[in-house]
Amino acid sequence: MKKLVILGGGESGVGAAILGKKVGFDVFLSDIGSIKEEYKIILSENKIPFEEKQHTEQIILNADWIIKSPGIPKKSNLIQKIIERKILISSEIEFAAQYTTAKLIAITGSNGKTTTTSLTYHIYKNAGYNVGLAGNIGKSFAWQVAEENFDYYILEISSFQLDDIQNFKPHIAMVLNISPDHLDRYEYNYQNYIDSKFTITKNQDKNDYFIYNEDDPMTKNWFQNHNTKAERLPFSLNKRIENGAFSDNENIIFHINSNTFKMKINELALTGKHNIANSMAAGIAGKLSKIKNDFIKQSLMDFEAVEHRLEFVLKINGINFINDSKATNVNSVYYALESMNTPVIWIVGGTDKGNDYSELITFVQKKVKAIVCLGIDNEKIINTFQDIVSDVVETKSMKDAVNAAYSLGSKGDSVLLSPACASFDLFKNYEDRGNQFKEEVRKL
Repeated sequence: MKKLVILGGGESGVGAAILGKKVGFDVFLSDIGSIKEEYKIILSENKIPFEEKQHTEQIILNADWIIKSPGIPKKSNLIQKIIERKILISSEIEFAAQYTTAKLIAITGSNGKTTTTSLTYHIYKNAGYNVGLAGNIGKSFAWQVAEENFDYYILEISSFQLDDIQNFKPHIAMVLNISPDHLDRYEYNYQNYIDSKFTITKNQDKNDYFIYNEDDPMTKNWFQNHNTKAERLPFSLNKRIENGAFSDNENIIFHINSNTFKMKINELALTGKHNIANSMAAGIAGKLSKIKNDFIKQSLMDFEAVEHRLEFVLKINGINFINDSKATNVNSVYYALESMNTPVIWIVGGTDKGNDYSELITFVQKKVKAIVCLGIDNEKIINTFQDIVSDVVETKSMKDAVNAAYSLGSKGDSVLLSPACASFDLFKNYEDRGNQFKEEVRKL
């Protein structure tokens, strides 16, 4: 019996362990940190041996196949030893895909992944398709492959998951946009990060589809030196597209394989230019799967926004409070500020991932009246914006940040939590950060 070792005891790791056991592997799960009690119970019930707070190399380096948590960097000592031994390393996504015949729709990009994945799932679900939602969102893909029998999976895929791809082959792949993110994981080499994103299409063939953003400069650059065997379907806010989707400022028009339909932009559930693009990408996928226009249109009209992504919280004394905690990079904040139509008190900061804030300067000059820094080290933010915005204050807790923002605001303003950074200096994750924000706003 072949030995399968899972590194990481979170949702994806436990799911991979359950699938591995089901398909006949001798499974062992190892986590350098603590495993949640609920997962330990599930592993025990499934008679899957595991360890926590350590990695026993003698067991791990004796594996035939290792499924690695996306959070473990390739440069870690253990991974380097695994590579030296030439043991196969895969992501949970790669592993699970080999044990399902369902059609896979895989979505990546620096921004908008969660929204577009959820929106695409909403379209397929509304149309009555037997569809699962997985990847970086929802229940583990491997777990669903083990226990469900879906015909389609809509998968949100991060660059970390794509780093360990060998044979993963989605029927429909999307790259929504590319901007600098997670550069600390890619030796601060932007090209390494870009190449990682485009591995989503490397195994596709002429019977598959690749949806991409025609307006994105990094995507256009990539196509100058690379190609995909899949049929290309671009979307654009700026130019007419012959096979894909585009906007004429009032409508979005889907024109796919001589089949055309359009809907008014003001009918879309999601606002902002970036969400017009996300709606186009999701709609193209629906059209490729022969979903009727009425279902696509209705789904784009009644979709509810994702939590922690430009989520309206409350209006207090005429000041809007907006939770965009999921904005963990500069480009996400660019889209958030672009969509704001009121003066902004901007709460920003956290664990810097190699951010360059200069691309935000124009929007900050036009829209931001005050900045509230929320992080352990705010030096880069202060240096960039202190000569542009007169009020810049530093805080070290969500309570202080919300109170400071409220005191700086006046009727007609918006307080926007859009951090541009990871959350790990003061919070467990971006959800914890967003939830604390909402809690403190409600206490005002």
